[in-house]
Amino acid sequence: MTVNTVNQTNMSYKAFLSHSNVSKEDQEFYDLKNKAAEYYRSNGVPQKIENVLNEMFCQKPDDIYGYLANYFSSLSYTPVISKITGRGVFDGRGLTAVKTQVYCIIRNEEKVVCSAVMSGPSDDLEADGVEESGEPFSNSNQQRLSITTALQWIREHLSPMLQGFNPTDQTNVDKLLSDFFMARYLEHKDSLNIEKEDELRIESVSEAPPQVTPTPAPTKDKKGSDKGKKVNSTEKPLPPAETPVPQLPGATAVGVVSLAVAKTAARLLGEPLYQHITSVRVPKAQSEMHLPAPMITILSCGKDSAGKLNLLEEVILMPSSSQRVREVIGMGLELQCEMTRILNGSAYKAGPIGVSEEGALQVGFEHPEQALDLVTEACANLALPLGSDLRLAINCAAHGLMDYSRGKYEVISGCHKSPDELVEMYEGLINKYPAITSLIDPFRKEDVDQWESLASVIGQSCGLIADAASNLCHRWSEAKPLPPGVTRVIIRHHSDMTISDLIQTIAEQKETMLAAGSGDKSVVDLAVGSGVSFLKLGGLRGGERMEKYNRLLAIEEELEQEGILGAREKKQPLSDFSETLNSGSGCDSVTIST
Repeated sequence: MTVNTVNQTNMSYKAFLSHSNVSKEDQEFYDLKNKAAEYYRSNGVPQKIENVLNEMFCQKPDDIYGYLANYFSSLSYTPVISKITGRGVFDGRGLTAVKTQVYCIIRNEEKVVCSAVMSGPSDDLEADGVEESGEPFSNSNQQRLSITTALQWIREHLSPMLQGFNPTDQTNVDKLLSDFFMARYLEHKDSLNIEKEDELRIESVSEAPPQVTPTPAPTKDKKGSDKGKKVNSTEKPLPPAETPVPQLPGATAVGVVSLAVAKTAARLLGEPLYQHITSVRVPKAQSEMHLPAPMITILSCGKDSAGKLNLLEEVILMPSSSQRVREVIGMGLELQCEMTRILNGSAYKAGPIGVSEEGALQVGFEHPEQALDLVTEACANLALPLGSDLRLAINCAAHGLMDYSRGKYEVISGCHKSPDELVEMYEGLINKYPAITSLIDPFRKEDVDQWESLASVIGQSCGLIADAASNLCHRWSEAKPLPPGVTRVIIRHHSDMTISDLIQTIAEQKETMLAAGSGDKSVVDLAVGSGVSFLKLGGLRGGERMEKYNRLLAIEEELEQEGILGAREKKQPLSDFSETLNSGSGCDSVTIST
């Protein structure tokens, strides 16, 4: 109905009413017709239809109704969230995870737009075992409780709270999620305080007065010396392990909903997730984008391997900033095949070859030199530039090697090293293998003196990276200092971390990396969009990890085709961090992990 048609309808309607012999039915019909004309006119429908018909006649598209559909879609209301659902699934490691789906009202219809999957808090925890105190713990129970609570939060609280929200408004969505989580944390804290007060009250009532027992006099041998082994009075006692920050059950709901909303916004806007994350981080358009350099785990000789060696949890390939993603992955695959070929020969007496949880070759060795010699020989056979364009990072994961009954690290089965002895061991490895330019978690975070000592010894040629030792705290906790000498930090995309939290954490650092754990491939888009310098995806085995590598390749190709792929920013090489250490500026690099 055009504008002229509507005007003609009004004129004919007035003329129609001037006749006195109009039946009631006809009058009701004409009243309804006039109301319809007024409704369409007040909403600008006749004018818009006239415009699109005129435009379409000039363009004469092949798909007439597709043209009309696109035109009216641009005039429709902005989609809003109608509900969010969650259910328990299993991730790539067989652990329970939360999958959430975001539904939106799109052109008067409710449609599921996007989903996200995130594991619970035990994503970074060890398996069930015994704590230092001797108390048994079960992370599987904690995982189940967290998943169950998260699903309840999504169903009963977050879905109703986010109903009607524009999914492209990431900042306000994340603020709502953070405020909700803070309220739950304070409630949880109050309940724990009440329980603790009750326990103390019961103990004070039932506690009997302590009985004093006489201390026996020290016995001596014939020479008058104390019996037993002589204790070295100069040896410092081992600092006790810090009490881990308890995970609030249900925290997974915060991270997975925030990620799902971000993916939904990108889908509705018709843009890649990394581009949407970039726009959240930097509202103005970017003339070029930089890809993070992939860090590839090529070898694992840690506690889970068949040999005696425990120290080399991961041997990681670190490329230079000038190499493309496809080139780096190609070198990693060639290196993996060459190491397998060498191991199948008679030169190395290694244990059975397997695949680690990180997707790398898992080999059992007796000493760290065997593993590093293998990598060096394979690179030499392939003429790979080890030590220049390619460097090595060693993930020591020392926090898992401490034997608290001895107060030493069990770096090799049956071979224990004190923290000071471990400093000497690292110094020897760095001197013998100069391609090693990074050590990840060489000590527990509590061994502050050894971090400082190691940094002073090898800091000019090797950087120290804190992962489990990073002391990164939750938003409600007081910030703790990093171990001395740390030059880079690994940040993990924790389950209680919103997209805005992640972006802010990265922005607070000078140079950043990102490491991906279990979860979907969206972590690659998060790395690109947040502007990190490195992306640690694990080894080149396993469908879940290769999907992430393929996603990084696809983004590189997209940016190249669009002409906005910039050269990676030239970052300060790890061998040049002596200037940073001497200036006392502290950490200026971050690795992030999901």
